[in-house]
This record gives sequence, C-alpha cells and structure tokens, in this order.
Amino acid sequence: MRALVTGAAGFIGSHVAEHLLREGLEVIALDDLSGGFADNVPEGATFVQGSINDRSLLDTLFEKHGFDYVFHLAAYAAEGLSPFIRRFNYENNLIGSINLINLSVIYKIKCFVFTSSIAVYGSAPPPMTEDTTPRPEDPYGIAKYAVELDLRAAHHQFGLPYVIFRAHNVYGSRQNIGDRYRNVVGIFMNQVLRGGPLTVFGDGQQTRAFSHIDDVAPVIARSIQCPEVMGEVFNIGGDVAISVNELAEVVMAALDRQVPIKHLRSRQEVKDAYASHEKAARVFGGKKKVSIEDGVRQMAEWVKVVGSRAAPAFENIEIREGLPEGWSGND
Repeated sequence: MRALVTGAAGFIGSHVAEHLLREGLEVIALDDLSGGFADNVPEGATFVQGSINDRSLLDTLFEKHGFDYVFHLAAYAAEGLSPFIRRFNYENNLIGSINLINLSVIYKIKCFVFTSSIAVYGSAPPPMTEDTTPRPEDPYGIAKYAVELDLRAAHHQFGLPYVIFRAHNVYGSRQNIGDRYRNVVGIFMNQVLRGGPLTVFGDGQQTRAFSHIDDVAPVIARSIQCPEVMGEVFNIGGDVAISVNELAEVVMAALDRQVPIKHLRSRQEVKDAYASHEKAARVFGGKKKVSIEDGVRQMAEWVKVVGSRAAPAFENIEIREGLPEGWSGND
C-alpha cells in the first residue's frame, strides 16, 4: 500500500507519516517547506519538495506512484491571522485541497483522510460534538468546512471514500515554535527561551483543550484500517480545557524558568473552544490521554535540545485594519 502525505515535513504530518511507515506503508512525503523542515520527514519516506497548488507536480506524483491513500495535512493553520490573509488562506487551504480531491477521484483513491479543525464550529457552546451545526466565523474555519463539504459531494457523485478528523490545539515535538501566529504552546516556549515576556491576548481567561500529538497522529494513521469510519467525521484531541493563563504557568514550570507575562489588546477569537471525543473513543478506543502537564514536559525536553527559533513576520498581509498587536513586521 502506498500513501501520499501532504505537509509531511510539518508537525502533525511528519508524525502521521512516521506511524504509516511503522504500519508497513510506502510513504511519499510532500511539503513545500513553508512552515516545516526537511529533517522532520521520517526516515524511510520519499520526500518531494513541492506545493499542493502545483497541479503539474501533483499530476506527475499521482500518475507515477499510483497512491492507495491520501492523507491531507498540508495547511497554513494560523486561524487568527486568516482574516488578514484571506486570499492566501483560500488558495492554500481550499484550492490546494480541491486539487488533491480532483486527482483522488480520477485515480480512484481508496480513502482520502482529511485533517480539518474544530474551527468549523465557530463559537458554538462547548463541548462541541460532531452533531453540532458548523458555523465557522473566520476564513480558516470556512476553508476547512468547505473542503469537508466538497469531500461529501465528491463521495456522493463519484464514490470517493473519505474520513474527516477535526483536530484542535495540537502540540508536541517537531512543532515550529518560531511561528508567531499559531500554536500557542510553541509560541510560549519560544518566548520563554528568549527571556520573555509571554504575550497573552486579552485577560487570558479564554479556554482551550490542548491535544498532545500522541493522542492525534496514531488515530489518523490507523483510520484506513477501519472500513466502518468511511464517510464519518471525528473530533480528535485533548479532553481537559484550561485557560491561556494556566497554560502559561504550565509552560514556565516545564522549562523551569519564570518570565513576565504581557497582556496585549484582545483579538477577535472564540472565548471557549473544546470538543467531545466520545465518538472517536467508541470507534478507535478510549485509551488514557496525555495530560497537559506531562505533554508539555515532554515537548519542553525536545525544545531544550533544538533551542529557540526566529519568529519572522508574515510578509504578505492583505488587510492591516485591526491586525492584532505583535503581528505586523514593525512590531
């Protein structure tokens, strides 16, 4: 069996690729290295540097390798930045996905595994379940939900098998801690290593359930072994919600350093976002999940080895009105 894994030099994608290799699949690892690193690609995978927006490259890969499965994890997942980079967001997170769906239909892929996000739920009351009506409130969530809808349409018209995972706030080793716009655990760790301060939007009382990579990647990789999941949607990730203020204390404790906390102006975001994972537990098993304290400590040990990373500003902001503090190239 042969799988294409997009975003395989990135964080979640590299872990999914690693688990697929352990299961005996041949893995073609595609990534444009815009947010990932070549050394994240697991040994044994065939790395191809390129974009999901390069239709000629995708045509060549599908024709050459005859994929059985597509695991689509490539995305620019900066949800908070997405209102200010609308065109970039839709080109990468929607149009690139459609390129893959088209070819998956043409080449009769056995299953298209798509990593979506609980951003599709918007500000629905938590815990969100798979039956919660999606009402995304930002371009990132809109793009993710549009891909979900397109997969359903492709299945209805062409019989394309698929499974969708709505992940949230995933953290762990290989995360790009130098990205200032996404992955708050990594952002905090990078800021601690650089002597602080930790930057918190608003009062820091907004809550999230953070998901360790070991509670996410193995389930995504194993899904193709479960025929009963075809056409289904699963929330996946951590169960225990904590505030951003509490997370800051957990991160500093894990790195054994105390730095100041700087509260910035509030930005537009969902106040409380966490999901129910009862459906995934019924299907994939309900093993004990990694606690936030243990998971952050594990990630901290990795971060101590790799060190801090530069946090460059996004170069092509399309709308600057209302851009959150700290997010422009001049901050």
